[in-house]
Amino acid sequence: MRRLIGVSIALLVTASASGQEIPSKDSAKTSESPWKHSLVGVATITQVSYKDWAQAGENALSWTLSTDGKSVHTGSASRWTTSYKLAFGQTRLGTQGLRKTDDRIDFESMVNVNPKGFVKPYLAVTLKSQFAMGFRYGKDGSRTAVSKFFDPAYLTQSAGVSIEPIPEVKLRTGGGLREIITSQFNQYADNPSTPEVERTRIEGGVEAVSEVRWPFMENMLLSVKLELFSPFREMQKVVVRSDNTISAKVNKYITVNVNVQLVHEPNVSLHTQMKQTIAVGISYTFL
Repeated sequence: MRRLIGVSIALLVTASASGQEIPSKDSAKTSESPWKHSLVGVATITQVSYKDWAQAGENALSWTLSTDGKSVHTGSASRWTTSYKLAFGQTRLGTQGLRKTDDRIDFESMVNVNPKGFVKPYLAVTLKSQFAMGFRYGKDGSRTAVSKFFDPAYLTQSAGVSIEPIPEVKLRTGGGLREIITSQFNQYADNPSTPEVERTRIEGGVEAVSEVRWPFMENMLLSVKLELFSPFREMQKVVVRSDNTISAKVNKYITVNVNVQLVHEPNVSLHTQMKQTIAVGISYTFL
């Protein structure tokens, strides 16, 4: 198990590190680099303060930092794509302490064979987790820890075929493994039908992933990613993750983002989880 996890993380790190190679001056003169990079950072902050305000209100402060990056290596027989999304944000309302409002680690590394063909075989690994401790708050202000860094962590390794019917749409399907890793908060990996408490869950299954990046206006982009995973042992318990964003570029530095995330994890909750965000912030394109 440790060897399998190590291979997955090593592949992710190798893909990201390789994307930082800088070609020599001589090679740059003779040929274009096979690497293409993009990295966008966004910072948002909101502050509200009251003093002798007749209609009352609560002082508030919230902030969020996020990055969205991608490195693509295109060769004659393959294309290697590594993408990552990182985010963290907090808010303080009135006399309450800081509370987490955003926390995300999302990596994906995929190799496509025959990149110029209509049908492209692929190998992919993914990692999803968070940076900081997460709490569930009660009405009386009490809090209960429910998650922390790499607890849980979701990893997948998959292989299959992908197609791009149009440049804006990518579809892929295949088989693979999915691991849920915990240390303290075992409810994410535990099988309630067994007497033992499992800290790790490993499932084989079928995955289907669809991605859409549609610039429907000159300064607006629709990004949609839908991930489905159906375990072989319980095909009816389909894990669904949907990440949908509309980005509007007001000017060179100001961006408006509307994001809706949906998660349906039958072994964790019978209800579909939803997170909705509207953010206006400063955006800077590093690469």
